[in-house]
Amino acid sequence: MDWQNIADTFYPMACVLSVEKKTDGRPGAIRMVAGNQKYLDSLALAAGSEELSSTKKVDFVPQSEYTRYIPKDLNFEDVCYRCAILHEPVHNCVHAPRYPFDIMVSLVPMESDDSRLGYCIYTQVLVSKSDDNLMSLNISKETAMEIIGTCIKLREDKPFEEILREVVQNIREICGAEYCCVLLMDDTQRKCSVLGESIAPGSPLARMETYLNDDFYALAETWMDTISGSFCLVVRNQHDMDFVRERNPAWYRSLEAAGVHRLVLFPLITRGQLLGYIYCSNFPEENTHHIRDTLELTTIFIASEIANNRFIEQLKSMSQMDLLTGVMNRNAMNSRIAGITEGKESVSGQIGIVFTDLNGLKYVNDHLGHQQGDAMLKNAAMILKSTFSEDEIYRAGGDEFLILVHDSTESNLQKKIASIKKKSRLFENVSFAAGYSLPQPGTDLRDALSLADARMYEDKENYYQLNPEMRRK
Repeated sequence: MDWQNIADTFYPMACVLSVEKKTDGRPGAIRMVAGNQKYLDSLALAAGSEELSSTKKVDFVPQSEYTRYIPKDLNFEDVCYRCAILHEPVHNCVHAPRYPFDIMVSLVPMESDDSRLGYCIYTQVLVSKSDDNLMSLNISKETAMEIIGTCIKLREDKPFEEILREVVQNIREICGAEYCCVLLMDDTQRKCSVLGESIAPGSPLARMETYLNDDFYALAETWMDTISGSFCLVVRNQHDMDFVRERNPAWYRSLEAAGVHRLVLFPLITRGQLLGYIYCSNFPEENTHHIRDTLELTTIFIASEIANNRFIEQLKSMSQMDLLTGVMNRNAMNSRIAGITEGKESVSGQIGIVFTDLNGLKYVNDHLGHQQGDAMLKNAAMILKSTFSEDEIYRAGGDEFLILVHDSTESNLQKKIASIKKKSRLFENVSFAAGYSLPQPGTDLRDALSLADARMYEDKENYYQLNPEMRRK
């Protein structure tokens, strides 16, 4: 058969692919038999060129394995097998991070006069990534309804972590998987954390926290390289596991030790930023395509919600944070005290109250300048954060700080006040006046605050009697 003539009859980029039939029913070698000129020109882009141009040529050798031109891709191998061997037409929109565009692909099975080979014609059209409607071509009506249900859950008025736990459980049940997880990656701290996970009853798989040691982030960093520019990783069988073993031996050993033998993994990406991953593991092989389609679109919504939630939390943090000192501000303090007083918020154990004030800040501002005054406040905050690391520190205003001390005793409060005064001697111009109170159950918190404040001003007056030159003027 004249494969080149067949490829040349297609207007879009097109090539003829052959898939070797193996005795175990798995695909063997996949080869590019022939391609029209538009497709051959596109291979320059696949090989790493920044733009599609006929001036950038790639040496095309008919009957070469596809990995000569593009990285090995399990998803590509799957659609070729389904089309050439199982005779299923395939129409997909491929969202490959390695390209600055999406690819509309169509594969149509062809007759073969060789019992050892299956053939298909592959065509592709490059489209703008902005056209999200094309994604609907990838999914069935049933899958679309399931995804809509998931998206509705994402908009419920509940704590975000609770919503994600429910969504992850829902996804696991839809996919018939033993395990599903949303794993976040923190590039700054180089740590991973679980936002939501679900394990099927009776499953021997362990929770992710079992594996989240100091080395896990470095392992998770390698996953994108293993995906190798594709939009996901699908591991259905030992053939696919062998690919992981070849590409990423350390991760393969980790999966094997964890008892994972099937996996669908999608990166959570929004605005070009990798937030983490969502994945399902250990499911019936016949569910693979349904799981991939479900996660492909759901991932977009989940990544968007995670990014939005992070943005809101950042805004909330900024609104409650004193930007100069890095402790919580007066608005956060008033909200917290009101929450405790009205019984809407709780504290851990017996709460202690410490009021501190910087002695001589006005003198420093007036005689040494506001830059030195700001440095004084920053150093004071640093001392407080190192001493009250497990407690709540607020800048009440000016040079005053309030600390709500959890699980407190009178002895503990006295030791911590002595500690901040001792540490302040290591910094020029830093001197604390401090007072405390330990409200008993049933005591009005506002009365306890007033008592701590009054004691702090007594301590401040003692300082100025000993250092009259520093008194406020």
